[in-house]
Amino acid sequence: MTVAFWCVLIAVFLPLLCASIAKFTSGRFNLRHNHDPRSFLDSLEGLPKRAHAAQLNSFEILPGFIAAVLIADVVGNAEQVTQDVLAVLFITSRLLFIICYLADWAVLRSLVWFVGIGLIVSFFVVSA
Repeated sequence: MTVAFWCVLIAVFLPLLCASIAKFTSGRFNLRHNHDPRSFLDSLEGLPKRAHAAQLNSFEILPGFIAAVLIADVVGNAEQVTQDVLAVLFITSRLLFIICYLADWAVLRSLVWFVGIGLIVSFFVVSA
């Protein structure tokens, strides 16, 4: 398996990391909340609410990243090392995005989000 494919697996788990942060930093989560976790997550404020928002955004960007990695691999015009570097940079941008979201650094978070989108586009550009 390529590094880029391993990065897809990492990207799949990033929303779960955010959800865990949202649940366990709230100080209110317990197993009974698992019966209706969406209502619980919707009721959060502050850092836990931002962690939940980061979770949702992580789910939203996931299909684009997976498609970019798979399309670049199938087309095969880009060197594997280029695909791997782009994938690692994407995961790095997502981790920075999550940190910015948790820290409530809205402007920096938006800039990092654009970097992530740019990296997804880069997969297509290098494969053309």
